Amino acid sequence: MENVILVIHVLAAAAVIGLVLLQHGKGADMGAAFGSGASGSLFGVSGSSNLLSKLTSIFITVFFATSLTLAFMSSHKAGSGSVVKSAVTQQAPAKGEAAETAKPVENTPKDIPN
Repeated sequence: MENVILVIHVLAAAAVIGLVLLQHGKGADMGAAFGSGASGSLFGVSGSSNLLSKLTSIFITVFFATSLTLAFMSSHKAGSGSVVKSAVTQQAPAKGEAAETAKPVENTPKDIPN
């Protein structure tokens, strides 16, 4: 199930990137006013922006929903937890174990003559 959501997530991300790159900004209309003439498209000036805007908002919603779903599924996996918590539990020895495995420390240095 997680792989299916991940594929949908990647496809939605690619669609959002493509749709944003296809849209023209507000400054593009300024060039058309001075004789550029390339502002028209297949659906007309207003029709294409509305269609692309609606498709972009749909794919952004899908991307957001799959992001939340993947984050929820990742946090509720068996054995998952905080990275810091797992690092602390692996490095810290148990209370009884520390006393048994600790080596005695000599307090008298060998290099200093008496």
